[in-house]
Amino acid sequence: MPGELPRQRFVLDTSLFITEEIRRDDDESLEDAVVRLLDLVATARLELNISCYVPPSIHDELATMLRDRDIDEAVFSRLDTWVVRKSPDRYGVRIPANIVYNFIDEMSDRVDRGLRVSEKAIREVEQLDPESLAGGSNADDGREEYMTDADRILSDMRDKYRRALRRGVLDSREDFDLLVLARELDAGVVTEDRGIISWADEFGLRYVRGGQFPTLLEEYLRATGVEDDD
Repeated sequence: MPGELPRQRFVLDTSLFITEEIRRDDDESLEDAVVRLLDLVATARLELNISCYVPPSIHDELATMLRDRDIDEAVFSRLDTWVVRKSPDRYGVRIPANIVYNFIDEMSDRVDRGLRVSEKAIREVEQLDPESLAGGSNADDGREEYMTDADRILSDMRDKYRRALRRGVLDSREDFDLLVLARELDAGVVTEDRGIISWADEFGLRYVRGGQFPTLLEEYLRATGVEDDD
């Protein structure tokens, strides 16, 4: 019987609600996809003893992103009803020293990579023709061309620097709260963020890709004989 099922817990990341992967097709709006997801979460909680959580920091981040996308206020009522807001126990949850060691080691390596990206950009700027900056009434075109090249190099450097330092790593308190809460609850992590997935492995946590989570709930409901209204 569904009531006898052992409790399962999941901690949800902002990326679950934002990703295009949760939409059934191109015609389904983000709001409709979020409502359908929350309906699945509600049914899973009532029928399968599955509870979903978010840390307050994730909830605030998610609320901001959804409001920026003009999501109806009624959706927030559903969110607050079926997704439990809980602060992680930052003082009580123990994290192995090896995880901190690996994080420090990785960040040191990423700083080195970021420096190499910056150095390469400086070398490229040095190759630009300085005479294009020469004074005179005919220098305007040259100056504009020079600045266009410099801006292109700077923009490229920003993108590469951001990837070198941030992609695939914990880069916010929200990410850390998510993992600490999941460890505290012995819960699975639901996210599309590659950095969180990587560190979920380090923390020894189960994880589900955000785009697969609605299908996972649907399969659980189907396997236990609970009909999907849709």
